Amino acid sequence: MVLGTYKEAISARATDKRVQDVSQDGGIVSALFMYALEEGIIEGAVVAGNTDEKWRPQPVVAMDAEEIIAAAGTKYTMSPNIAAVKEAVRQCGVEKLGIVGTPCQINGLRKMQVYPFSSRFIADKVKLVLGIFCMENFPYASLDTFIDAQLNSTMDETKKMDIGKGKFWAISDKGEEGLPLKKTHGYEQAGCNICSDYVAEYSDLSTGSVGSPDGWSTVLLRTDDGNSIFKAAVDAGVIETKNMDDVKPGLPLLEKLAKGKKADAKKEIDNRTSMGLPVPNIY
Repeated sequence: MVLGTYKEAISARATDKRVQDVSQDGGIVSALFMYALEEGIIEGAVVAGNTDEKWRPQPVVAMDAEEIIAAAGTKYTMSPNIAAVKEAVRQCGVEKLGIVGTPCQINGLRKMQVYPFSSRFIADKVKLVLGIFCMENFPYASLDTFIDAQLNSTMDETKKMDIGKGKFWAISDKGEEGLPLKKTHGYEQAGCNICSDYVAEYSDLSTGSVGSPDGWSTVLLRTDDGNSIFKAAVDAGVIETKNMDDVKPGLPLLEKLAKGKKADAKKEIDNRTSMGLPVPNIY
């Protein structure tokens, strides 16, 4: 399956106005972590927090709702969240941990859980794994470069970044400036070009904006844990949903992008292999 194994696809958003105000789209990650903390399903969550340097994230262990909300919103440069798993368990004493990550990070985490060399008694503390849709990620310097050179803004001036309608958007007090995604190619991390997973196939639940209306997120419920926690949050009124068949553009667009990423990754892997370059066995 081009979207990986999943039980159900749903369009959803958080009902909490605090989350809606700061979230990238539907606020599903923030809402679920806040619910899981309140219900004792997890004791803390590794999220991409902020630093003194605007838009340069760092992994933090959020222990309450306010810390979850403070870290909300997508940052389009890498936050090494897996690196904070040991800190959460060893230093913060978290026995039940949630984590959010990009598809490559989720893949690494699952390998830690299956082959726990050097991570014994650490990776098994992770109880809720949320994945975010990801086509590519940018080094901080690259992000800074094309926002300044091509989007009439700076990192400090930019209030929000987004990807949609075929463009990368920088939103500031001066307005919205969009750069066609084809013009961002070459700025992304090289490893992104051989990654075939767009929808975090190995997560408990994965989510992103593609397929759903503005302000909502598409959610793929993958595992029993992801399904049960999400449904409990809906029953508690933390999340509201729409049938995926009733929204536009719907799953066909998500499937198209996921299929395209797999095809592009295979092409790049074959190209590197033909030149005798090493290609890591990621999946």
